[in-house]
Amino acid sequence: MGAKVELKAEPRTATGKGANRKLRATGRVPAVVYGHGEQTRSVSVDAHALSRLMAEVHVESTIIDLDVSGEAPVRTLVREIQSHPYRGDVLHIDFYQIHAGEAITLSVPLRFVGAAPGVKAGGMLSHAIDEVEVRCLPDAIPDFLEVDISALDIGDSVHVDAIPLPEGVELLEDAERTVCSVLPPTVVAEAEPEEVEEVVGTEPEVIGRRKEEDEDEE
Repeated sequence: MGAKVELKAEPRTATGKGANRKLRATGRVPAVVYGHGEQTRSVSVDAHALSRLMAEVHVESTIIDLDVSGEAPVRTLVREIQSHPYRGDVLHIDFYQIHAGEAITLSVPLRFVGAAPGVKAGGMLSHAIDEVEVRCLPDAIPDFLEVDISALDIGDSVHVDAIPLPEGVELLEDAERTVCSVLPPTVVAEAEPEEVEEVVGTEPEVIGRRKEEDEDEE
């Protein structure tokens, strides 16, 4: 089942671009918490704690117990992360509050297991996708779904319908969608050496000699 982690948050009242810039300058990330039948709330989380959490788990499929100061912790999933275009810093994050008994849609990462004979023969394993969309109850969220590649020869593929699913998990992808395949080895053609055309019977002109001949003619 999906891992459960905790993250502390603080309520915030100031909103807007200017207020959010000031908040980020203090080492915090602006965020919102919303959900079915819930009032949207503005909060902030510690940037360092969030970065550490994102490095440890797949946040899109991990239940996060969001501990908002002054409130009871709520179970959430990350729904959207806005990042800086080139620094990678998180600028804003959306948390979706979930409830027991309410099915949710989310993306779950794939884990590739086994050794493909086609790769041993020189082929290259190509991943078409690294995660799939599923629907399940919060307590049935898998950490990952396994994709067995141990039978793949060169030219073979695995499709979505071959992914085994835990009980209570519904796959929302096209069954015929390719997950991965083993491509033939790439052959680089060697460039043929350029032929140098040889002119037979032509004596190269000697500059020094020609100069002497010109002087004799004068």
